[in-house]
Amino acid sequence: MDIEELYTVFLASEGVNTDTRTLRPGQLFFALKGENFDGNAYALPALDAGASYAVVNEYVVEDDPRLIKVPDTLQTLKELAAFHRRSLSIPVVGLTGTNGKTTTKELIRSVLACRYRVTATQGNLNNDIGVPLSILSVGKDTEIAVIEMGANHPDDISALTWVSQPDCGLITNVGKAHLLGFGSFEGVKRAKGQLYDYLAAHGGKAFVNTGDPDLTEMASGRGLEIVPYGLDADNAAILPTSSQNPFLRMTVGGQLLETRLVGAYNAVNVLAALCVGRFFGVPQEDALAAISAYTPSNNRSQMSRTEHNVLIEDAYNANPSSMAAALDNFAMLQDPHKVALLGDMRELGVESVREHMEVIRHLDRCGLEKACLVGEEFRKAIIEVGTRPYLMHFPDSGSLADYLAEHPLRGATVLVKGSRSMRMERVIASL
Repeated sequence: MDIEELYTVFLASEGVNTDTRTLRPGQLFFALKGENFDGNAYALPALDAGASYAVVNEYVVEDDPRLIKVPDTLQTLKELAAFHRRSLSIPVVGLTGTNGKTTTKELIRSVLACRYRVTATQGNLNNDIGVPLSILSVGKDTEIAVIEMGANHPDDISALTWVSQPDCGLITNVGKAHLLGFGSFEGVKRAKGQLYDYLAAHGGKAFVNTGDPDLTEMASGRGLEIVPYGLDADNAAILPTSSQNPFLRMTVGGQLLETRLVGAYNAVNVLAALCVGRFFGVPQEDALAAISAYTPSNNRSQMSRTEHNVLIEDAYNANPSSMAAALDNFAMLQDPHKVALLGDMRELGVESVREHMEVIRHLDRCGLEKACLVGEEFRKAIIEVGTRPYLMHFPDSGSLADYLAEHPLRGATVLVKGSRSMRMERVIASL
């Protein structure tokens, strides 16, 4: 079956699914295979559960007319998504970056939804499986799609733009993350810059934070049509915060904007969403109202008040640049009882210990009452830079949670951050 025939099957289906646990009757099941799973084993159960067809690898021996056998199910999923994208006559906004991708995507979604029917990447489904699924979820009622693209390796963005084919897009920022895959900061810039490459080659437009020297340098000389945004470009200013009200407040063109986001680093994410909204004709007043109403979720820059403490949850992920931004913001809070609970930053390769040493030096400038560091990389860093009176170390987040249960924090402002695999959210119940 060629891709056009498969597309006909897709159009007659109720959408695509790769997980039998969430399968709905009439969906087209793709049997993907990974290091720890083989979806081919679930193809027949998927059909029994009501899937219209199942796309499987050629080596599957079962003979059922509802089995569509292909050499590579993931590659076929990508080809199907790219074919679907070419059939769409709507604009696609693509975005990538080291930090802030998902928050920026959600802000853009919120702003564009003031005027358009929007389909956007669900959660952080931004990889080589998530992007095709996001594109295939774009229905005939959608007027604009917003597609988030993540990258761990040098050619990931190039591959994802081939699938999503964005008409315009932005890079939130570039920083030190996934250095194990990219090799260096310059490798990060080359990888993320593939979005600019695609837009330049296809006559697209790039929304560029012109206050960021890295992005400005990356966007120049490519023949890109640049739509600028940024603190200077938008006549914007960040207003002071406190531990009682740590949410981002700013003025934009003289208008006050109060958000439910924690961290001055989110200001450029807000301005990116306003820029995209302006480009697509969303009235400024509506865009500002949409951003004011947006509340983050999934442990991303969330602020809450527990019975005992003020909690700043940024536990979804961590890398050197996002950690520095979070600590800079934490340092600005005027509170005598600040506590940082930080987990290791992963995938930093040979730079790992040095980057964790930098975090400890950064902590010295934050005016902390206490810092609890979790993980092997922080243990190595402490050996190198020496311990501090305010510093404690724990092998894992479970050990820290046990400690906090026995030595509860009271009346503190607490920052929780770490790489996803550190599971720093486990400490939250103790706070």
